[in-house]
Amino acid sequence: MALQGKVEAEIEIKAPADKFYNIFKSQAHHVPNTSQTGTITGVAVHEGDWETAGSIKIWSYAIEGEEGTFKEKVEFDEVNKAIIVNGLEGDVFQYYKSFKGVYQFTQKDEGRSIAKVSIEYEKLSEEVAAPDKYIRLMTNIVKDLDAHFIKA
Repeated sequence: MALQGKVEAEIEIKAPADKFYNIFKSQAHHVPNTSQTGTITGVAVHEGDWETAGSIKIWSYAIEGEEGTFKEKVEFDEVNKAIIVNGLEGDVFQYYKSFKGVYQFTQKDEGRSIAKVSIEYEKLSEEVAAPDKYIRLMTNIVKDLDAHFIKA
């Protein structure tokens, strides 16, 4: 069994792809306020700022009855409307040697977009499960944002 892998999910969303890309790129501090499922409980800039690639943020989250933190270094792909979060520290590193999440947003037509979320990872041992619960966390964040944007 391989220690490295990738898990993915795709979600159809109603809000424009640009809104999702922009909130992650420059307004991530608003994400906890949109969390209807309570999955994101906080976010803070550790180094840099809210808008610059290479900035480091620390996210607080709740998933499957557990609370955790995730320290990330963020990159932006303007052309593909993708946010790349390279894990630096946090609870996931109890199980994984490396952890990179990607949110990508694509406008399909008026009133319909696609969000693709993925995690590339390397497990510390074969006994560790794939990060499926973290993909569910990422999809919940997207669904909460979509509901917020549609309501606004």
